Amino acid sequence: MLFRESAASLANRTHLEGRLAELLAENFLHKHGHRPHASEVRSWERSIPALTHALVEAGLGEVEMLLEYGLPLTSKRADVILAGVHPAGGGPSYVVVELKQWSSAYPEDGDPLRCRIDAYPAPVLNPIEQVRGYCDYLVSFNGALEQAPESVAGVAYLHNATEFGVAGLRGVAEDHRGRMFTGEQRGAFLNYLRSVLAPKPGAHAADALLQGKVRPSRQLMAVAAEEVRNREQFVLLDEQRLAYETVMSAVRKARRSNHKQVVVVAGGPGSGKSVIALSLLGDLYRRGVPALHATGSQSFTKTMRRVAGARKPEVQRLFRYFNSFMESEPNDLDVLVCDEAHRLRRTSANRYTKAALRTSRPQVAELIDAARVPVFLLDQHQVVRPGEMGTVEQIRQAAAEQGLECTVVELDSQFRCGGSDAYLRWVTSLLGLEGDGPTVWEPDGKVRLLTADSPQEMEDFLTARRAQDFGARMSAGYCWKWTTKITPGMAALPADVAIGEWARPWNLYGDRSLLGAPPAPLWATDPAGFGQIGCVYTAQGFEYDWSGVIMGPDLVWRTDRWRVDRTASKDPSFTKATTDEDIERLVRNTYKVLLTRGMIGTVIYSTDRETREKLRALIPPAADVPNPE
Repeated sequence: MLFRESAASLANRTHLEGRLAELLAENFLHKHGHRPHASEVRSWERSIPALTHALVEAGLGEVEMLLEYGLPLTSKRADVILAGVHPAGGGPSYVVVELKQWSSAYPEDGDPLRCRIDAYPAPVLNPIEQVRGYCDYLVSFNGALEQAPESVAGVAYLHNATEFGVAGLRGVAEDHRGRMFTGEQRGAFLNYLRSVLAPKPGAHAADALLQGKVRPSRQLMAVAAEEVRNREQFVLLDEQRLAYETVMSAVRKARRSNHKQVVVVAGGPGSGKSVIALSLLGDLYRRGVPALHATGSQSFTKTMRRVAGARKPEVQRLFRYFNSFMESEPNDLDVLVCDEAHRLRRTSANRYTKAALRTSRPQVAELIDAARVPVFLLDQHQVVRPGEMGTVEQIRQAAAEQGLECTVVELDSQFRCGGSDAYLRWVTSLLGLEGDGPTVWEPDGKVRLLTADSPQEMEDFLTARRAQDFGARMSAGYCWKWTTKITPGMAALPADVAIGEWARPWNLYGDRSLLGAPPAPLWATDPAGFGQIGCVYTAQGFEYDWSGVIMGPDLVWRTDRWRVDRTASKDPSFTKATTDEDIERLVRNTYKVLLTRGMIGTVIYSTDRETREKLRALIPPAADVPNPE
């Protein structure tokens, strides 16, 4: 949240000082580490006064206004939340307000859920549905609302619009959590505000909302079964919902007129790509639309089969691998959802492929051929193995070669790492993937970043967190040889990851549980995985509360820059043919993946002393690992 004040006080501040937008911009810079976009500042200058004056005119000057309220565990922000007292029941009452400066908007391809505004290059989500999603999400994740979900209402206020200018948007059903008023309806808007808010102080209600405990995130694997089998359990916000609706629109068009369209959904770690994938699959599955889910990740696919298809073999068959479609008939499926598409390979052929199927046909072309609506969800910075090639441009080019329309939806928010955009920027800058190089971490209250002086200190801290019922895992760069042949006669797993006197095993190799350890594909989701060290291939695509990351000698800090030492890597996928440039990029991407698995916090340890000193200089001492006792 950037600012909180009563409507009357804020109206007075706006009138007397005329610098509300400047104040919000200063708070934004302090909170997020960068300046807001000019369009956002213009919105503050024009839209917030319109709402503030409406409240004062309605006699609701004592209602509290929470500006740019951050939704829990995500980087998304509601424009304003009004906190007050309900005029009928006398309990707390909250109104989530989405403010738009639009003067006109119309449905995209006749679909009122997707809006087209002349000034925007791409369609956006209908504001009625946008604010409804915010309300549903807030109720799902703020403990203060658990017992009174009906206390939350939502409204979109298009203060510059006429009814004629946005008539097409009314095709979306309105309800308590999603309705819309235009500037032409200002009188009706004032009456609406009076119907949900009383002319009484709202400070107590605002306090309760801000102090409400954030519930643990509904982690992907834990709800997958119900998601696919029964009903949707995820709330999709903004671009997530837009991506979902874009695919569903393409599906309707495909079924209506044999139309074929490629959809790409691109976003960083935790931006909701897999949530979108499962929401799509669950909805299509319930509607009887032929659809499959595919990945290039053995761990992810096997976990999906086990969790989502635990009691229904037909559900297990929904989850395939990218190389499963070499013999598919063109457009045999209506939809193919390709999750983790940054793991696409040049071809599907490998040493186990039948000779008759060995071709040089690109894997992306096979996947596009397989369905009328192939959907690719990816993060270009998660390519960690030679031969992986899933990028937006490569998929767009493959679609163009077949003369197909390719629609790209960018996800600019994220839900991992406590919803901290600042942390993700810090990681990509730290590793030199974006930005100007490493910067000092400034705690933002969303995620904790800690350093450890030894692997034992890191493990002790994580063990203490597990005792508090948090999930935790330890992972490392691929810098130690992996004993892959484990026999039942062994007394314990070989402790391959050895650092001084401390040594722990890699996660179990293979698909069977042995010696109390889960199989590799389930390391990230089975609680018994804590005793082993995960690698990037078992951690990628998953999340856990606390993440311990061991940076090995393959990436070390020397004086003023990172040095990648290819000789320190034991990754068998790196060969003599892998160029130094590729290894440099893949090693950095590997640590980006490992450093972005933690929902609540991350503890970092480096085996290299100079690197540890650099990390301590970047991470404030106050954030160092406390005594777990």
